[in-house]
Amino acid sequence: MKNLGTILGVALIVALFSAGALDWTGSEIPSFLWYIISALTVMNLVYIVLSQNILEYVAKRIFEALLTLFVLATITFLLLRFIPGGPFDSEKALPAEVKANIEAKYKLNEPLLVQYGDYLNKIAHFDFGESYKYVGRPITDIVAESFPVSVQLGVYALLLSFLIGIPLGVIAAANHNKPLDTIAMGFAISGVALPSFFVAPIMVLIFSFWLEWLPPALWNGPEYYIMPVLILGIRPAAVIARLTRSSVLDVIRADYIRTAYAKGLEQKVVLFKHVLRNSLIPVVTVSGPLIAGILTGSFVIELIFAIPGMGKHTIQSVTNRDYPLVMALTLLYGSLLVLANLVVDLLYVVIDPRIKLS
Repeated sequence: MKNLGTILGVALIVALFSAGALDWTGSEIPSFLWYIISALTVMNLVYIVLSQNILEYVAKRIFEALLTLFVLATITFLLLRFIPGGPFDSEKALPAEVKANIEAKYKLNEPLLVQYGDYLNKIAHFDFGESYKYVGRPITDIVAESFPVSVQLGVYALLLSFLIGIPLGVIAAANHNKPLDTIAMGFAISGVALPSFFVAPIMVLIFSFWLEWLPPALWNGPEYYIMPVLILGIRPAAVIARLTRSSVLDVIRADYIRTAYAKGLEQKVVLFKHVLRNSLIPVVTVSGPLIAGILTGSFVIELIFAIPGMGKHTIQSVTNRDYPLVMALTLLYGSLLVLANLVVDLLYVVIDPRIKLS
């Protein structure tokens, strides 16, 4: 029964492909992996909720999430209205009649409370209106086009950070105060200290222009993913490595670990079977803030590598005072962070069955 969530995830993938809802060819391996990761994650989370009898807890957290998003939507609305300047202000002033007609079209001439009520009503119906910058284009179309790219970039970077950070932290702890520990922590300190906007141009210069191994920009295939994902994942990998090392050093001194060694178990078995699992709680806890860092860090990476994600739209929408797009993207990012924190809490009961959510 422990693998029921995985089995259900595989069954969901097979059902979607059989129904023709998903398609895959050999050239679309990253997308195919994305489908697998998404289905397995969703079905395992559903299994966790049902098997642990925490539906009431999840319902409470969802209610709190909706309240948080309501406050976020209200603050964003008020800030956009009270900050000096407007979406149709420019260096060349529009004639008063033209500006009045534009504001009337988008209902910006109505009282603030009326605008706020209309805004909340549209959000409740998942209607975010049309962009002021891209005239006639619905916000949902812009998000639907750019959101999958940003999520793929973020998820791949997060997976890479765990795949690098956790083993590196375990190796450093197992070789405490030895050369391997010094090298691993040197990497970790460098990863935290060097910002992505500094590392990215250097890597582009080396790998794209000098060695000509990788393309310098865009998001058109696996070879285009390597540099953006690596650069975005370096910093969280360094944080995870340092945290894992510290946590493993605490656990490795426990009595049951000494007992495991006394039974004659190999070091790698003790480290990865007994020590690591009990050391992951701090790593899982910090995953929520790490996701926030990856989302905000992706703005810079998407601009540098001309990735057609939400980063470009987010920055342009703020610059152009594109109210509907700013509010839609703010709510979307807020929803992702709230969801990430909920998933982190659910993972506690998987890592340590002694933890009970209530």
